[in-house]
Amino acid sequence: MRLRSYIERHELAPGDRLPAERRLIPELGLSRTELRKALDRLERDGVIWRHVGKGTFLAEPESGADRAMTAVALGRRLTPVQMMRARICFEPALAREAALNASGAALHRMAEVIAQSEAASSWEEYERNDDLFHEAIAGASDNLLLQVLFDKLNQVRRAVAWGSVRRETPHPAPDHGSFVQHRRILSTISERDPDAAQDAMRAHLNAVSRRLFGG
Repeated sequence: MRLRSYIERHELAPGDRLPAERRLIPELGLSRTELRKALDRLERDGVIWRHVGKGTFLAEPESGADRAMTAVALGRRLTPVQMMRARICFEPALAREAALNASGAALHRMAEVIAQSEAASSWEEYERNDDLFHEAIAGASDNLLLQVLFDKLNQVRRAVAWGSVRRETPHPAPDHGSFVQHRRILSTISERDPDAAQDAMRAHLNAVSRRLFGG
């Protein structure tokens, strides 16, 4: 695997930061999609970890006890419904913190990825930008511990088997419910209303859960 070889060739150690994607793509001769798949694979294997707003870093080697509870191991023990319930417990609190602490740059980033998700030509592209939106909210909390906890939650989410979820269209429709919900979340964060931001995020995740799983 070219990315693993790159890490070994440059003798990167735990805690070292990987170069930005724009530098790795030409150096490794990979497309952006191929590079992101490789990064996802290394993250699932516990080789790297991602810090919202900071970059991608080499992880510390895990002990045998730690390895038993990697993101992949956790993901294999969770159903998609359980994963959504965990998000509903945690992410509204992140939105609340973002309303209290978001910088102008963080608000701009959220608006940017919302626009990109609304213009997505495939579900894969939409989901990538949806992921970036939620990452931006975690970053806007301006709390390193909350960001690290969100990163861990996101790693587990990627490892959950979502095979039971079916899409009936090739891409989100113009009236896709999350579009309005995302803008409502951004609006409440921009207005510095923590209660409304928390409620907006909870309503959004509950709506996503109903759309995916019914009930």
